[in-house]
Amino acid sequence: MTLFNGELPFYPRPRYAAGINVPLLVVIVVFLALAASFLLILPGIRGHSRWFWCVRILLSLFIGAEIVAVNFSGEWYVGQVKANTSYKAFTSAQVSADIGLQVGLGGVNITLTGTPMYQLNETIDYNEKFSWSFGDKYTEEYEEALQKGLPNPVLYLAEKFTPASPCGLYQQYRLAGHYASATLWVAFCFWLLSNALLSMPAPLYGGLSLLLTGAFVFFAIFSFASISSVPLCPIHLGSEILTTHYGAAFWTTLATGFLCLFLGGMVVCLHYTHPSALRTFLDLSDGHVVETRNLMPQIYSNPLHLPQKCKPATPDIQLAVLS
Repeated sequence: MTLFNGELPFYPRPRYAAGINVPLLVVIVVFLALAASFLLILPGIRGHSRWFWCVRILLSLFIGAEIVAVNFSGEWYVGQVKANTSYKAFTSAQVSADIGLQVGLGGVNITLTGTPMYQLNETIDYNEKFSWSFGDKYTEEYEEALQKGLPNPVLYLAEKFTPASPCGLYQQYRLAGHYASATLWVAFCFWLLSNALLSMPAPLYGGLSLLLTGAFVFFAIFSFASISSVPLCPIHLGSEILTTHYGAAFWTTLATGFLCLFLGGMVVCLHYTHPSALRTFLDLSDGHVVETRNLMPQIYSNPLHLPQKCKPATPDIQLAVLS
């Protein structure tokens, strides 16, 4: 195909290099700023509690950042193949390229990178995203891609996820993404609650909140895996077949779920077995920790008080003290 003033004929304006995921970048920057702020004040904490606070805060920030970040990541279900395939419609020209597919909770991302990148008198470097989140219309984005004249491999993969496609991938992955995202936000709320309770004299309930955080993270994993376990339609790109597998976001979320269950279970166990060690780790003083114990009343009577008519003396005072 020919160029006009250095622009592709189907594009109304020049193409720019594929950008980064802005919401994901914002999440990473915010949590890194929180971690950096804590590290700056860490030298002001005295004694061994400094390292207890360091481990506690960094672990908590990692869990919170991961739960929020994977909502905007496209690395839940990924695939990549290198193939010689047709490049544009109405032409027999072929290119050698790496073709990538990333399925996230809110849409699908398709990449096309030439090997080498400069072929057919142009730079082949595409990164196109098609969203199916609430308020986004996948079909309209696909029609805009057709009007732009995107390369055939990009359009071919995007067509597989349209609502009208016989593969049925749109309904499967859209519902799986919605349920997984919703349960992850519930897990984030319980993560906030656990941080508040672990900073108060209620470590037991903080541990239970961590357990619930891990439980909802696993609910998100199961909701996505139950749908994505259905095999994709065969995706042929030239003579090659694109195969997919679970990506980094899926495995990181799974590891975070295990971490939440482990930390929550450890807090609950220490509450009943070694409460003093738990108080030391959480930097809670004995006077601020509320413990539930059996209260046995102790009776005090005045031995000099003589009962009338040899009746048993009634106690002057009843005091209930903590053993």
